[in-house]
Formats: sequence, C-alpha cells, structure tokens
Amino acid sequence: MFRKRMFLLALGLCLGWSGVSPTVMAAPEYRVCTFSADVTVPVGHGMMGGSWLSKTVADPLEANGMVLLGAGQPIVFVAVDWCEIRNEAYARWQVALAEAAGTDTNRVMVCTVHQHDAPVADLEAERILRSRHLVGTICDLAFHETAVQRVAKALRESLPSARRVTSLGLGQAKVEKVASNRRFIRADGSVSFNRMSSTTDQEAIDAPEGLIDPWLKTISFWDGDNPVVAISGYATHPMSYYGQGEVSADFPGMARRHRQQDTPTVKQIYFTGCAGNITAGKYNNGARENRPVLADRLYRAMVAAWAATKKYPLTNVIFRLDHVKFEPRDGPGYTPADLENKLVKETPPFQQCLAALGLSWREHLETGYRIAIPCIDFGVAQWLLLPGEAYVEYQLAAQRMRPDSFVAVAAYGEGAPGYIPTERHIAEHDGNLNDWWWVAPGSEPRLIDAIRRVLVVNE
Repeated sequence: MFRKRMFLLALGLCLGWSGVSPTVMAAPEYRVCTFSADVTVPVGHGMMGGSWLSKTVADPLEANGMVLLGAGQPIVFVAVDWCEIRNEAYARWQVALAEAAGTDTNRVMVCTVHQHDAPVADLEAERILRSRHLVGTICDLAFHETAVQRVAKALRESLPSARRVTSLGLGQAKVEKVASNRRFIRADGSVSFNRMSSTTDQEAIDAPEGLIDPWLKTISFWDGDNPVVAISGYATHPMSYYGQGEVSADFPGMARRHRQQDTPTVKQIYFTGCAGNITAGKYNNGARENRPVLADRLYRAMVAAWAATKKYPLTNVIFRLDHVKFEPRDGPGYTPADLENKLVKETPPFQQCLAALGLSWREHLETGYRIAIPCIDFGVAQWLLLPGEAYVEYQLAAQRMRPDSFVAVAAYGEGAPGYIPTERHIAEHDGNLNDWWWVAPGSEPRLIDAIRRVLVVNE
C-alpha cells in the first residue's frame, strides 16, 4: 500500500498536482463607496465664465461621486454642480481625487452638471486676466483649491465604508415635456437655432421637439437585494432661469434632492448627457414657478427608471481609455493675436473672460494635450464620458454602435472644447456657435472615431 501511494504521489507531481485540492479562481469582489461635498461658490464669484458675479445663494452646489473598487485600480466618478471645469483645473481635480482614491488620474471621471448659475473653473485663464490687471474674473483660485480639497477629503473618508456590490442595475424611462432641440423649422421653412433654455417665441414653442434622446438612464449597484447607489443621466441643458446673480443647482438639483429624500440609504448621483444643442426651451418660458415643474418631470422619470430596473450579476468590469486630439478654432476673432487684442480694459469684462478662455485652451493644446475618452464596460452595459458640450448626435451615435447593449453617456467632462457640433451644424450656421465653440471644424469624425474605439466597435 505504501509503495502504491508513493507511486501515485510521484505521478501527481509529474502531472503538476501537489496533493492539495486545485485552487479555484474566485470571482472578483467589487465594492463601492460614495461621497459628497459642498462646492458652493462665495458671493462675488464669477459665474458662467465671468458673465456675471454671484450675489445670493438660492440653493447649494454639490459634488456627488462614487468609487468602484475591485476592477484593478479604483475607478472614480464625480458629478459637480458647476458649469464647466477646464484645462489645468480639470487636471487638478483628477490629480487630487486620484491621490485620495489611490488610483491613476486616467481612472478619475470628472464631469459637471452644467448649470449656468454656477462657476466655470479655468485656472490659467484667470491668471491671464489677473496678469493684465483686468476686471473680468472667471474663478477664484484659492476657492477652487479649497473646493477640490473638500471633495478629495470626502472621497478619502468614504473609502473605509465601501460596501460589497454583487449586481448591476439598469433602468430607463422617458422624460416627458422637458427636452427640445435648439434647431427647429419656422413657418416660412427657414432653419432656426434660437430655441434657448427658455423662450416665449411661439413658433419655437409650437414646433416639434426635434432630435433629442428622450430617455433618462439609471445605473445602480446592489449588494444582493440592497441598493447602494443610483446614477442617473439625461441630455438637456439644466436651466430654467439664470443670470440674476443667484447660485443654484437648478431643476436637476431639485430632482436629485427629492429623489435622495425618497431613498436615504441609496446615494443619488445625476449627470448631464450630450446636451450642447438640447434645452428645455419648448416647455420653459423662464418663469420662476416653472423650475419646480421641470424638476418634478425629471424626478418622475428617475422614479420610473428605478421601477423599471433589471439586475444583472456584476462579474466583469473593464475600464478602457481612448484619446482625441482636437485642433483649436481659428479664423477672425479666434487667432492668438485677436484674442490678445481683447485683453484690454476697454473690452467688456465677459469678452475679456472669453478671450482668456480661448488663450488658455490654445496654450494647453500646444503642449500636445489630448482629451481622454474613458469607458467602463460591464458587458451588458457601457458607461462613457465625453468632453465639452457635445451635441446629442454623439450620444445617439454611441447607442447605435452598441444596439444590443445599455449605453449611458455622460458629457461635460473636460470642458475646454466648449461646443462640439456636428459638421451639419457648422454648415447650417448654428447661431449658438458665435462663441463658446473652441474646436476647429473637422472635430466630429475625430470624436466619433474615439467613441467607436472605446466601445470596441469593429466595422
């Protein structure tokens, strides 16, 4: 018997068996933690890139985020109730949050909700203005760092409370009577792009909604039957009224807070999709009493998307990254010399700010800067982040590329490009492209190609 056992042991060693039961590779264990921080600007701060200064606070601005652990290095997503975060400021957010999470900056997805009663952050643009002793002001440099550190601290302190998540939830619902395309056809057959965030133009009100994405999508993470976090996104400019000096998270902030009251143990996060050419104009006349009406419509879609949620085992998470190299907008008014010529005391303050923003972007591009396009792939769903004010066509294109999947698209990541229109909009002379459009024509195919690559679409 002894000789037989020795023979079997020797045979097992030859076959690579150690006499111990074979190791079975365990499925990866994923965990999620969530965090929030107040990022409300002080009174007197530049709003919407220096268009006006804050006078009062109607409601606070928040940064709401989550960290996904277990898919290699941690993945961070945060949505900030600011108008835009651009260039060096965007990099600062990524570095600070990466350090807090113990991850790589490329795995930090920062986006803004894009409310206009909120600030734009561009550190170099602000330094340009200050170096020329101009009155135009975009952002307070010291406050920006305070806000970043506040969010990083909240993230860092949330890590010990990370919860196991076993399932991914996917749900969607149509939002009724909120979004409309800026583009509409007038009675005389002419094309107009003047359906703004609010309008009293009866033709704009009567015209069809136009091309929109009507669906609010919600991605959620669950520990068994217990939901941990819900992230909802919808494509529309998030403004009811603005520009009167109030600081506000506007109707998406109201909807998100209402939903948070419903689910105190489930963190609610909201992002804005590709809404560069999408507004609430058809359904919004700008009256103050319309803000809660729009908020309620968005809130109802959040509730409906939650009710429609289906759960899937969370078994494999892949993080992918691609890049886009944009070219700066040129032509009259946008050359470096033209922008420099506007940086004088005689130029109105907001025009000073626009010139500084344009120069900051150009200087950033001269370093070889490419904008990252991140995507979290769950197999049954893909969640990607696009830069700037990408037009809704990009979101719809991403969904068409993966028709068999649930594709959620957040926009307003790196804000430096401003509007990213389609070539059609440029050819049709979209009037919204008179300013806040910082990329050259030809950007559409570059961004579409990056979306295709990060979604792993082979055509």
